[in-house]
Amino acid sequence: MNHRSRKRIREAKKAARPELRGSREWSSENLYETFDLSHETVNENVERVDVRSLTAEEFVERYERPYKPVVLTHAQDDWRGKEKWTLDRLKRKYRNQKFKCGEDNDGYSVKMKMKYYVEYCETNKDDSPLYIFDSSFGEHTKKKKLLTDYEVPAFFSDDLFKYAGEPKRPPYRWMVIGPGRSGTGIHIDPLGTSAWNALVVGHKRWCLFPTSAPRELVKVSSQDGGKQQDEAITWFRQVYPRTQQPTWPQQYRPLEILQRPGDTVFVPGGWWHVVLNLDTTIAVTQNFCSPVNFPIVWHKTVRGRPKLSKKWYRALKQHRPELAEVADAVDLKKDTGFASDSSSSDSSSSSSDSVSSSSSDSDSEEERGNSRKRQRRISRSPVSRRRCGCGEDTARDVCENKEHHSHSGSPRR
Repeated sequence: MNHRSRKRIREAKKAARPELRGSREWSSENLYETFDLSHETVNENVERVDVRSLTAEEFVERYERPYKPVVLTHAQDDWRGKEKWTLDRLKRKYRNQKFKCGEDNDGYSVKMKMKYYVEYCETNKDDSPLYIFDSSFGEHTKKKKLLTDYEVPAFFSDDLFKYAGEPKRPPYRWMVIGPGRSGTGIHIDPLGTSAWNALVVGHKRWCLFPTSAPRELVKVSSQDGGKQQDEAITWFRQVYPRTQQPTWPQQYRPLEILQRPGDTVFVPGGWWHVVLNLDTTIAVTQNFCSPVNFPIVWHKTVRGRPKLSKKWYRALKQHRPELAEVADAVDLKKDTGFASDSSSSDSSSSSSDSVSSSSSDSDSEEERGNSRKRQRRISRSPVSRRRCGCGEDTARDVCENKEHHSHSGSPRR
C-alpha cells in the first residue's frame, strides 16, 4: 500500500470514527486474532425456501402477511452481478468512484474511492472496520451501471414508495461491501418498511428479534459497549452470549441466519436485526412498502414524514386509488403495535443517531424527529453514532477531501 492510499484511508477513518484516536484504538481489542468468525458459531433456525417452487401468492401468505423472516434461495440465478461483483472487478471498473463508508459527527457522509477501499478491505486488522453502505450509487452517472447487474426479486417488485417520486422518497437501496468483522449494529428499519438483502459474495451472520422485544434487552448499553457501543461485533460479544443463557426470555430467543452467496434474506417490518460479516461480503439491499405492510408504513410516514405523505397520497389517489382508500381508513390515533427504532432513522441493514429510545407509535414520530434535529449537534457524540445504512443524510457529504455531494435520507439495513 502506497503513501497516498494510507493517507486517504487514515483520513476516512478519522472522519468516520473520530472517537477512536489513532490506529491502536481501532484494533485495541485485537479482534482480528481473537474473535471467532467461523460458520459453526451460527445456530441456524430460519426457514430456507427455493423461490423456484414458491409463487408470489404463497410468499405473501406464508411469510409477508404473518411478518415471518425467511431465507430465499435461487433468487439471484440470472444476475450479472454474480460474475461482475468481485473486489478485483469492482476496483478496476469503479476505481475512482467514491462510495459512502461512514458519517462524521455532523451527519455528513464520509466517502472513499473504491481503489482505496479495496486495499483497506484486503489489509485491515481493525476490530470493527469501515463498511461501504452507499445509497446514492443509483443516482450517479458511472456508479448507476451497478443497477444493471441485479434485478429486484419478483416478490418485492411492487414497491409503493415509487409513487412518491424518486427524488422525494426516502433512501431505499444500498450497495453494501465490507470485510470480516464489519457489519450493521442492531436496529429496526425506518417507517415500518420491510427489506430484502441479497448476498452475492461472502457470508453474513444475522440475529433477528420480534418487534415486541424491549429495546433495553437487545441493545448494547454504553457501559458495556464503550466507544464501540453501536458496532455489530460489539453486539455479538456483549449481547449474543446472554441470549444463550437460561435467564434470557424464551419469547425473545433470536432467529439466526448464516447467509451464504446467493441467499436473499427477507426482513419483515418492525423486526430488530443485527448483521456481522464473517468474511469479505458484497451485497445489495432494498427497503420497500408493499400492499401488505402499507397500513403500517402509511401510519408511520404520516407521523414521521408528513410532507412526504401528502405528496404520496396524491399520487396514490391517481395511480392506486384502492390504496388511497386504505390510507383513509388507517386510524392515526391508534398505536400500530410496531416498534420504531429512532436510531435507524439514518438504514436497511451503516450510520445513524440514537438520541431517543425506540418506542411504539403512542409517541409522535414527528416530534421525535424534530427533537433529533434540534439535538443533533449537541447530542451526536462519537459513541452515539451507528453505521447503519437505513437513514437520512444531510444535503452535503464529506469525502476524503471534504468534497460535497447531495444525498437524502432513509434504513435500513
